[in-house]
Amino acid sequence: MSWVHIYKKSIHSSRAEVLDSAVFKILPVDTHQNNSSKDLIDRLRWVTLGYHHNWDTKVYSESMRTEFPPNLSRLSKAVATATGHDKFEAQAAIVNFYHMHSSLSGHTDHSEIHMEEPIISFSFGQSAIFLLGGSTKAVPPVPIILRSGDVAVMAGASRSAYHAVPRILPTDNCHVADLYHDCTAADEAFGKYIASARININVRQVLPPGQKFMSSGDGSATT
Repeated sequence: MSWVHIYKKSIHSSRAEVLDSAVFKILPVDTHQNNSSKDLIDRLRWVTLGYHHNWDTKVYSESMRTEFPPNLSRLSKAVATATGHDKFEAQAAIVNFYHMHSSLSGHTDHSEIHMEEPIISFSFGQSAIFLLGGSTKAVPPVPIILRSGDVAVMAGASRSAYHAVPRILPTDNCHVADLYHDCTAADEAFGKYIASARININVRQVLPPGQKFMSSGDGSATT
């Protein structure tokens, strides 16, 4: 079965605690007061969580692993269970930071040892055109609009399908007050950031069920 389901239901009840990060604690509310911090944030393109993806080798390793954020793990598990994937374990994530001129070329996600569980994708901030293709680039892609608060679950054949983000679209549907009840300075900085940017968090399982560790060097799993 090949499917991608876009969840429009708000995830505000989580208070978006999964987005709490030192990244936004270093960005002043008035960005004009500290151009160096703003420049640093503007250059940010991605962050990895849990098993850290090696962009050169495309292989995970036990030596590049940190604790996966508990709040994001619980949220991902809830989404996976609701969509029939109750065995899913959140073990790695890539957080992509898009600016209005950003794009992501066609690619597949195939570094994980276990490919049977879905990729769960959370969108915040500006909208994006998401293209979902097939097993080769010859398959015409289907365009999908992803908006702030949407959740996409890539399962079945779509788990290994080509996909891309060719364009970011402006939106007014990303009010930080909807995500947080009591805004801190970091929350306000986050709100200013997503007013002209998009954040995508895509979560995946790396190891087969029951496996806890990966042997060094070869990317295989061990108990």
